[in-house]
Amino acid sequence: MANGGDGDGDVPENANEHCPGTQSEAAGKAESCAGCPNQQICATAPKGPDPDLLAIIERMNTVKHKILVLSGKGGVGKSTFSAQLSFALAEMNYQVGLLDIDICGPSIPKMLGLEGQDIHQSNAGWSPVYVESNLGVMSIGFMLPNPDDAVIWRGPRKNGLIKQFLKDVDWGDIDYLVVDAPPGTSDEHISIVQYLQIAGIDGAIIVTTPQQVSLIDVRKEISFCKKVSVPVLGVVENMSGLRQTLSDMKFVKPSENGETDATEWALDYIKDKAPELLSLIACSEVFDSSKGGAEKMCHEMGVPFLGKVPMDPQLCKAAEEGRSCFTDQKCSASAPALRSIIKKLIKTQ
Repeated sequence: MANGGDGDGDVPENANEHCPGTQSEAAGKAESCAGCPNQQICATAPKGPDPDLLAIIERMNTVKHKILVLSGKGGVGKSTFSAQLSFALAEMNYQVGLLDIDICGPSIPKMLGLEGQDIHQSNAGWSPVYVESNLGVMSIGFMLPNPDDAVIWRGPRKNGLIKQFLKDVDWGDIDYLVVDAPPGTSDEHISIVQYLQIAGIDGAIIVTTPQQVSLIDVRKEISFCKKVSVPVLGVVENMSGLRQTLSDMKFVKPSENGETDATEWALDYIKDKAPELLSLIACSEVFDSSKGGAEKMCHEMGVPFLGKVPMDPQLCKAAEEGRSCFTDQKCSASAPALRSIIKKLIKTQ
């Protein structure tokens, strides 16, 4: 809590002196808010008692575990992880819901193979779109008449949709609700935390890549979780080096005039001279992890490290095709790593 706070609501640690509190009607608007790093967020976040909170509590009472998936930076594979986590839990015979609150960039429908699907309403509320009988999905992507349409909404309208997802979607009795959030710490994050905390949130998984430019923002994400009292279930280091079977690689021959494809020649040569090499996995560090990557950062910040997932072209292909990476042996580099992380996660629940 900040020294000198005058409000009855929560006061962030980095707030100005005489902060009125994040739940005050004056939050973000009082004279003491001028220059505060939280001013814009506080000014647009929901305030005071909310009549819809009871409806949210009633909906969430049928959900045993609620998990946020966060990232400090976009493009680190957060939605891919959310999708594969949901697939894995469903394949373990859990009842699973996947809620996409990335309002401006909803990629979950594609990653679950549900593009072009519509939301249906009943007396019980909005019905999720089902991949399997035990895996339901909800996303603004199902509401867009054209998938190329941009969603240009200010904070209050985004917050209103998130609230509607939580109070109106009829998940039924489920074991896990995985919430795929947008990158960063914005209005959507404050709203989802505020709404889920009243119903009991298990915590957040944070996805990052190994390089410092990503870890800098992940530190902020961890700080956000601590300030709003959301437990960090663990950090996943995604794209942790490239792993690819030799037989799936392409080979080129450089020359003064450019490159020519040498894949067929190279693979034929290997088959003839050293066929045992074709079963090996080639490894390469794509991002600089010389400073210890996510594992070292977790140790420094006192949060669990769940593990590393390599960059696997087959996993990228599975995400593009909207399918699970666990149903066949194609994702031989990434699927075992993901499965190990998910087993660790389930043990903590």
